[in-house]
Amino acid sequence: MSALERAAGPITAALGPTNTGKTHLAIERMLAHSSGMIGLPLRLLAREVYDRVVRAKGEGAAALITGEEKIVPKSARYFICTAESMPVSKQVAFMAIDEVQLAADPERGHIFTDRLLRARGREETMLLGAATMTGLIRELVPDAEIVGRERFSRLSYAGPAKLTALPRRSAIVAFSAESVYAIAELLRRRRGGAAVVMGSLSPRTRNAQVALYQSGEVDFLVATDAIGMGLNMEIEHVAFAESRKFDGRKMRRLTPAELSQIAGRAGRFRTDGSFGETAECRPFDPDVVEAIESHTFAPVQKLYWRNPLLDESSIEALQYSLGKPPFHPALERVREASDEAALGVLAGDPEIRERATSPGMVARLWEVCRLPDFRKATLDAHARLVKSIYMHLAKGRGRLPDTYMAGHLEKLNKTTGDVDALAARLSYVRTWAYAANRSDWTHNPDYWRAETRQIEDKLSDALHERLMQRFVDRRTSALVKGLRDEKDLLAGVSKTGEVTVEGHYVGRLQGLVFQPDADGRELAARALRSAALKALRPEVNRRLAMLATPKAEDLNLTAAGIIEWEDRPVAKLRPGPSVLRPGLALTGGELGSAEAQAAARKGLEDFVHTRTDTLLAPLMALKTGAEDEATPGPVRGVAWRLYEAGGALPRHEIVEEIKALDPDMRRVLRGFGVRIGQHMIYLPALVKPAPAAHFALLRAIHEDRGEAVVLPEPGLTSMANDKSRTRADYAAIGFQTCGPRVVRFDMLERLADVIREARPEPKKPAFDLKAEMTALLGCSVEDLRGVLGALGYKRVKKGEDEEKLAGEVWGPRRRGPAGGRPAKPAHGADQKRGPKSAKREPGAGPGKRDNRQRPQNRVEQEPIKPEDSPFAALAQLKLDEKPTKPKRKRRKKPAKAKPDANANGAENSAVGEDKPAGNNPSPESTEAVAPAAASTPDAAGEA
Repeated sequence: MSALERAAGPITAALGPTNTGKTHLAIERMLAHSSGMIGLPLRLLAREVYDRVVRAKGEGAAALITGEEKIVPKSARYFICTAESMPVSKQVAFMAIDEVQLAADPERGHIFTDRLLRARGREETMLLGAATMTGLIRELVPDAEIVGRERFSRLSYAGPAKLTALPRRSAIVAFSAESVYAIAELLRRRRGGAAVVMGSLSPRTRNAQVALYQSGEVDFLVATDAIGMGLNMEIEHVAFAESRKFDGRKMRRLTPAELSQIAGRAGRFRTDGSFGETAECRPFDPDVVEAIESHTFAPVQKLYWRNPLLDESSIEALQYSLGKPPFHPALERVREASDEAALGVLAGDPEIRERATSPGMVARLWEVCRLPDFRKATLDAHARLVKSIYMHLAKGRGRLPDTYMAGHLEKLNKTTGDVDALAARLSYVRTWAYAANRSDWTHNPDYWRAETRQIEDKLSDALHERLMQRFVDRRTSALVKGLRDEKDLLAGVSKTGEVTVEGHYVGRLQGLVFQPDADGRELAARALRSAALKALRPEVNRRLAMLATPKAEDLNLTAAGIIEWEDRPVAKLRPGPSVLRPGLALTGGELGSAEAQAAARKGLEDFVHTRTDTLLAPLMALKTGAEDEATPGPVRGVAWRLYEAGGALPRHEIVEEIKALDPDMRRVLRGFGVRIGQHMIYLPALVKPAPAAHFALLRAIHEDRGEAVVLPEPGLTSMANDKSRTRADYAAIGFQTCGPRVVRFDMLERLADVIREARPEPKKPAFDLKAEMTALLGCSVEDLRGVLGALGYKRVKKGEDEEKLAGEVWGPRRRGPAGGRPAKPAHGADQKRGPKSAKREPGAGPGKRDNRQRPQNRVEQEPIKPEDSPFAALAQLKLDEKPTKPKRKRRKKPAKAKPDANANGAENSAVGEDKPAGNNPSPESTEAVAPAAASTPDAAGEA
């Protein structure tokens, strides 16, 4: 094979010690190209770089590819990968490989050597690493231009120190989990606590621990050599608790170059740093110290290599091709890696050999063998897991069964246990996350990726909490700081909003409101609260900044008009310029700057306005139609009245306007989403629960009163009439008062349809009560009678049983203003529309009381006294026998002076007939949608 792949663009090798800005330079160069890819040594570092590229170019432009995580948008142009997961066959303009000196690592070196030799960009390629790689890069990549990088700051040796005497902002390095935990425990007892960073942590846990350190809540970081690979933190001193580590085969002493890689984390950019020993680490030899300080190390002599061109025709051919010797004396055949070891074990398994008989099945076997041993199990245990996965992939549809994946993940989806138990579960989850990120291993890769990520996040958060509980004593940490400077008491705000001052709990920041603890007086309250306020200001400003550009899914608008963010109230609606545009007041936030408060208010107002425009889109469309000059005048008039009423009006209130509409005009009105019903003119789309609840809330806020009417449970079509609510309240949520019940608009129209169908003949409009009517309204028989009475019907025949419907007949509706002919107006009233009403805001509601003087009619005059009646003398007559009843003409009964509304609302007074046609009946005088109607069936109702 050819030693090098021909590069289309120049190759640059940026070599130098840590803190020389190599990775930063590569990212800047990559973003300057149309596309690019960078291979990094750690998943943690890949996640950090990915987040940076997302901030610069947006989520759609960046892709993250690691063994356990894959985020690849279709529009991705920049690929941030671990070295093992790089899709090197993908053509990109820019290519970079970070930490190329890892090509000399016995375990992973062959991966970095392969990328060093074969990964190329069309326009530019960058190789980043230590200066020890200069000679081999010149030999293996002769076309590369070597660019030396100088460290920005000075790194000096500080000598050994006890753990209890280490300076603040120190990182203590150990090479096993047991050592890391032991050191962190000691720091907790003596120095207040420490953050923990290890390569086995998930990115989520690692970021949370780094944030704990970066925020200053703890002054110490205990870590493995994972911090040596480009993780940027504000570390001033690196203390080595150990200088020997187990490399997978044996314990060995770190080389000066490896020690320098870790020590170089001290000091960032222009800030000098120091390093030394602590705990039981032996002092470094003077020549080692000099080499670290001067960044002068022996050059790398050999790179580990493995043949990348494999023969997968059979298991034996695969093993033979893997074992081919290198083509260059500077390359050394990698020792048996974990994937080769697993292949060697399975090659002798009869079940495996029975299935791996074709090139495709051999390739699949090698793919499964490359599953990393995240669990750090024995070779036999790892080989058994690999075999189990392969046996599923080698039969049927070649996918892992959903039950197989679910069974393994179910055992891991629990957050109980200590730090070790949670860390072990996380390592197991990484195995199944790796499987989920192989697109051809599962039936539904997207689902299993989301599932494993959700479990990993849950375990990561739990592990972070356990680490906090085990290794951080906030009280001790705060007291140590306080002893250093008693006048400057320090405070902090946790993610849960707890505010502490010198380790003492003084209150909680809920949303934007600081709620002080009642017991704070005992702890020098004035000083504690002052320190708390200093800590709260930046946190409140941060939260206000998040509310300035909120995500809709993070906010919740309650039925009380309160806006919640992260389940905490942050604002409350208040009356604004109109019903549909309420005002808003922040709940708290006074500690933030005026600019941040104004921006947060604007962001939340935009959220409310967008929600209103979305939920009440039909009402907005109706307004647009009413304002359109191309809309016929009569239609515009009806549309405006409907808009001002919030999208619903009883038909009797605009009966003349509806009669004035010709068929074409009615079609235009229906085009706006309006239904012209027998009882109601309304927008059906606003009757749905979400729009109805939102409009009722806006109306209640505009009128500056309590909560809006509570909607009935889903499926209920009517509910009991709460007399404390007005007709307009119920109309706002799509219901109309009908005696003892309030009925949804559409159900009211369906009831009218059922009544028409129940009439035997149009000229004989009497109808029998049916069970369908009670089922439609979801009410009792007695309530049904009350509803029918409120609608103007009357019972003409009783049934056999008052509690049942059988045999009960109801008669035609009485003449009145409900959908039939309008009542004759009193003398002097406008014969067409009555007195002109003032323009109202949407939702002012039908039936709102008109306080203007109304003309008096006959019904409202003083009634005739019984003794003055010309029929009073008949009461004195006494008859000996019953006379034959003569046929006489039906006389119209004199109207009562005031309506006598019974409990059911079944009998309506005639007041509505004698009032001026244009006046709206008040809620006190008329409850029904249509208090009365003509005796003939009303054919005006339209679906």
